[in-house]
Formats: sequence, structure tokens, C-alpha cells
Amino acid sequence: MDHLPPARHQTRGPRRVVSLVPHATELLFALGLGDRVVGVTHECDHPAAARDLPQVTFSRLGGELDARGIDEAVSALARDGRSPNGLHAELLRELRPDLVITQELCAVCAVSHEDVVALTADLPGPPDVLALDPHTFGETLDDVRTVAGLCGVPDAGRALLREIGSRTDRIRVAVRSAPRPRVVAVEWLDPVYVAGHWTPQLIDLAGGVDLLGLPGEHSARARWEDLAMLRPDVVVCMPCGYDAERSLVEATPHAARLWATGARRVVAVDANGLLTRPGPRLVAGIETLAHALHPALVPDAPGAVLDVPRSTVPVATR
Repeated sequence: MDHLPPARHQTRGPRRVVSLVPHATELLFALGLGDRVVGVTHECDHPAAARDLPQVTFSRLGGELDARGIDEAVSALARDGRSPNGLHAELLRELRPDLVITQELCAVCAVSHEDVVALTADLPGPPDVLALDPHTFGETLDDVRTVAGLCGVPDAGRALLREIGSRTDRIRVAVRSAPRPRVVAVEWLDPVYVAGHWTPQLIDLAGGVDLLGLPGEHSARARWEDLAMLRPDVVVCMPCGYDAERSLVEATPHAARLWATGARRVVAVDANGLLTRPGPRLVAGIETLAHALHPALVPDAPGAVLDVPRSTVPVATR
């Protein structure tokens, strides 16, 4: 968080909130604060009510880019000191927020934090700026407490945490006696990145062992040879920003290399909704991963688990 909230926010909480990150939008609605949200990002798609709110951000990535093109475009913007997302400054001013929630964790996922701080300093008030930057699953739970307390709804925060804890415990009990499959979680496919931050912990809670991701650390570039050398039991394809169906589309051209790891199962899941956004739906991500790793023990899941078809194309020709 950038600074401690002033005393005027300790009782009722802010009345007009602009969320500049999708996971903050989801958290606000989960806490029953949807009526206070007056502006969101162009990527805020959950819950459905968020889609009807004014969008204060836009993407600087033009056209239909493939995975390699997106990576190259984001890298080029970073070299110029620019974020892939821009801010509609005049609209933000018109919305008159008294709280703006942003993040510093990922320059790809949100408007530049420096831009937000500089712009809001000139707004009437000025509004408070809260940066949510969780790196671990535990820190995402801390954010529930922070936002609930700041917005004057601590009871709603405690209730949400109890629900998340209860659902997580049910999964841990279900898989605790089962063998733990060795897992590689692929967060981007061209080039290859393996998931970090909270993902290794979600895999652990789901009854698996993450072979490459480091809890609390950034997602890391990897080579196909690295994945094959480790011989995982399961490869989870979870390209950032995509649902399960699009994840399958992204994974299929790389099926030969994915299956060349020796995995007994290669799946595509909803990264955008359940895994890469550090919001209240991460618990649904745990349940979905548990279903992928232990389908007999966890027969149902809130998210789709789609099997990547085996490729008949030899790896050497790819």
C-alpha cells in the first residue's frame, strides 16, 4: 500500500472507488461493495455487473497478435518506459473517486503505477491510492483484510476469508493421502514462461509438486529442454489472460513439445479467471487444479480442464 489511509476512511470507507486491476474489482464485488465501484479497467469481466461500468483504461497493443507478437510488443513498450495499458485521464477526473486501487506487481497487467500516482495527485481531494501487490497466496488473503478494513466492511472480509479457508481445507483433506504428481505450470508458450508467485502454492494445496515455479518469485523464462529434462507427470497450460478454451488453442500448436516432456497428462485451464488474477477466485483455481491432478478424489471443479491432444508431428520438425 502506498500510504496509510487517512482517518476519514476508517469508519464508513470510501464511497466512490475506481479499480485499475481486475482482481481488485472482483474483490470489491465479493465484499458486497459493487455499488461503490464507479470505474474499472477494459479487462474487468467478472462479475458480469463490472462490464457495464465506465472503463478508464485501454490497451496499447494493437491488432490481433499471436503469443510471440504480444511478448515482443510488451518488451518494446517496456524499453520505452511505457505500460501496455493506458489511462483515460479525463474520464478518471469526471468519476471523482475518493479511492483508486492499483498494483505494482506486473507492468503488463495494469497502468503504470507511477502514472497513476502522478495523475491522481492533481485530482480533487486528492483520492487515496492503494497498491495491492501480492506475491503469495497468503498475501492475497491479506489483501482481503486490507480492502475490507479500508472500506469499512471488516465483517464481510472475515466471512469471505472463512469461505476461502473452508473450501481450501476440503481440498487438502481430499488429496492428503494421495501420491503427489510432479507438475510444470506453463504461463506462456511462445516464449516459454513457467508460473511463479502464488501458483506453486496453489499446486501444493491441490496435491501436486511444482517442479520449476518458485513461491513468491516472478514467473520465469524457461526452455523446452528444461521441461523435458524434469519429466513431469502433468503439464498445466495456463497462458496469462486466457480462459480454458483459448488456453487450449494456444497450447495445441505446441502439443508435440508439451507431450515430449514425458507427461502422462497435458491440460489447459482457465488462467485468466482462476489462476493468474490474485483475487477471491484463486480458491476455485485450487479446486480446478485438484480436479486436474486427482480426478478420482476431486470429481468436480468450478473450472474446465481440457486435455491437450497428442501431436503426431515430431518435435524435431517444430
